[in-house]
Amino acid sequence: MKEISIRQVKENFVSLFAEDWALLTAKNGSGCNPMTVSWGAVGEIWGKDTATVYVRQSRFTKGLIDSESHFSLCFFPAEYKKALSFCGAKSGRDTDKVKETGLTPVYTAAAPYFKEAKLVVICKKAASTFLGADSFEDPAIKDKWYSDNDMHTIYFGEIEKVLISE
Repeated sequence: MKEISIRQVKENFVSLFAEDWALLTAKNGSGCNPMTVSWGAVGEIWGKDTATVYVRQSRFTKGLIDSESHFSLCFFPAEYKKALSFCGAKSGRDTDKVKETGLTPVYTAAAPYFKEAKLVVICKKAASTFLGADSFEDPAIKDKWYSDNDMHTIYFGEIEKVLISE
């Protein structure tokens, strides 16, 4: 993998999140737990290049991200969509997603990522905020996306490193 600046990424992040999906990964003891995400953003805030990710309260990965200083976002070639579907459907509480998908973790001091990824974004947590039911100006959003009241925490990560496959 080759290190580049986030500003050199040629792909559209809206498409990467919404259509390709990503694995949001944090350490889990000596291993890691990937969670599929299709909501996220990349931009600039507080004078820093930043990625935001949204994690529901019920997700196993939330506790891992809360306890760690860093997380990674890994975007994959199309042939890994089945693995991403699996990581979105199963919980790390009772499934070893890395073992089940056959993905190859690369462990760094900051956050693990996957060798098979085409694009890796490693972030240092800068802030987080709870997106509660009273946050919505448009009640239709809550009705559609949060009928079970499983709300999100938004994590803001300062982008520290970006890797692309060569």
